[in-house]
Amino acid sequence: MLQARGIRKSYGNLQILKGVDLDVNEAEIVTILGASGAGKSTLLHIIGTLDRPDQGSVLMNKTDLNSLSPKKLSAFRNENIGFIFQFHHLLPEFTAIENICIPAYIAKTRKNEAEKKAFELLDILGLRARANHKPNELSGGEQQRVAVARALINSPSIILADEPSGNLDSANAESLHRLFVELRENLRQTFVIVTHNENLAKLADRKVLMKDGLIINY
Repeated sequence: MLQARGIRKSYGNLQILKGVDLDVNEAEIVTILGASGAGKSTLLHIIGTLDRPDQGSVLMNKTDLNSLSPKKLSAFRNENIGFIFQFHHLLPEFTAIENICIPAYIAKTRKNEAEKKAFELLDILGLRARANHKPNELSGGEQQRVAVARALINSPSIILADEPSGNLDSANAESLHRLFVELRENLRQTFVIVTHNENLAKLADRKVLMKDGLIINY
C-alpha cells in the first residue's frame, strides 16, 4: 500500500537521503532503525508528505503523492495518514476528547460523529474515564494514548510514528508497544515506526536498518 522509490533529499550541501526504496504492506508494522543522522526522520516526513523529496516518488494506495497540489495533498494527508511523535503535541487548553476530534473536524466530520468515534477509540485504549481531562491532568502514558487516538480518528491508511515511546518510562513504553500490535491485529492498522527501542523493533513484522542516508538491510 506504500511504495517509495529513489528518494533523495538534501539540505544545502548536506545530502540526507541518497536514493531510498521502501515498500510497506497493509496491516504491517515496519520499524526503521539506525544511528542519529541516518535519515530516518527525514524519510518518515517525506512518506508523510510533511516534506517533499528532491528526487523520487511516493505512492500510497496507488496515488502519486508528488503529483498532488498543496491543497489536495493536505486533504490526502488528513484522510490517509496519522502521526504520532515522541512529544504528544496535545493542545493544553483542550480536553482529551477535544484533542482527539481535531483531525476529524478538519475533515469536516460532524461533531456528533467525531465524538462517537473518539469515545469508541477511548474505550479501546482504556481511557474513557479520562475523556474530559486536559493534558496536564493526564500521565505521560495517558497523553501518548490520547495522541494515538487522535492519529486513528480518521481511520487512516497508515500511521507514521517518530520515536513514539522515547519520552515514556519502560512500563508505559511496553504498554504502548503492545497497543500497536493490538491495533494491527484488531483494526488491521499499518504502522511505520522510527525508533531506537530494540524491544519495539522485536515486535515489528519487519525491521529496516538505515545508515548514511540509505537502507542497508530489510
